[in-house]
Amino acid sequence: MLSRCRSALSTSSRRSLGARGLATPVYTDPAVHNIPHEAVDPPARPKRGAKPTINTGIVLNRAPFLTRDQTTFERAFQAYQGRLRRALHNPVAYDFYFKEGSILETRFRVEEMKREQAAFGPSFGKLDVLDVEKFEAQKLAAAQLAEQEGELEEMMPRVHEADTNKDYKSLDRAGMRNLYLLVKEKDTWRFPQGGLEDKELLHQSAQRNLYAECDQYMDSWIVSRTPMGVHTSSASAPGARPIATFFYKAHIMAGQVRPSNKVSDFMWLAKEEIEPHVDAQYWNGIKDMLSDY
Repeated sequence: MLSRCRSALSTSSRRSLGARGLATPVYTDPAVHNIPHEAVDPPARPKRGAKPTINTGIVLNRAPFLTRDQTTFERAFQAYQGRLRRALHNPVAYDFYFKEGSILETRFRVEEMKREQAAFGPSFGKLDVLDVEKFEAQKLAAAQLAEQEGELEEMMPRVHEADTNKDYKSLDRAGMRNLYLLVKEKDTWRFPQGGLEDKELLHQSAQRNLYAECDQYMDSWIVSRTPMGVHTSSASAPGARPIATFFYKAHIMAGQVRPSNKVSDFMWLAKEEIEPHVDAQYWNGIKDMLSDY
């Protein structure tokens, strides 16, 4: 009997829930209860913006080919470490390695004296020589031997002629810095870039656009098939679609740019040299893709 009652109660409760639903709707008149319409009407869904036009660009990089100059601290630290090594090391037994009175022995002693003076000062490292005339003759012969072996040749200067003449089209300038190719279209400076064709991969489009604007007289290669960054520019006119440019990093190994008719000028610039030539929005979108050195 008890089970029959429980079955009847559960059936009636299911029927009542089926008739009412899980929640009872409440209808309220905003005019009666002074409720603003914003609280009753659901907010309108924001309109989606137009899909951007996809472009691809190339950040063409010429890597440094010179080591950076040492800072004042680095030079002082190296000089300090050199003095410590000279003070703690055991003197070389040059009489074991060189024949006594030979030109090579004289050459080693003179070089050792110069190293001592560089570490501790010009008053340090005097040679104890009995036969001064013989020593001077051997010293001259040692200098002639070093000249014959090409050890006295002057090294090439670290500042190129292109730096002196401010030739921004030369790949020989700023050998200690990363340089990037900037091209000019009308009055706008930018990286080489262009549109995406139908069924074309992004990295293929980037390579094609580079050749279209700068020609193929360059030994260059794209580092990866993954973009290094994307820059989205706002629409230039009402109703126009924004432009999303996916940038790929590439290196130039040899050759030079031969600009097309679309490009009126080009320059190879370091990071801080690019900022004055581009607008603020473009600079904020690309600056984190570039190396500071």
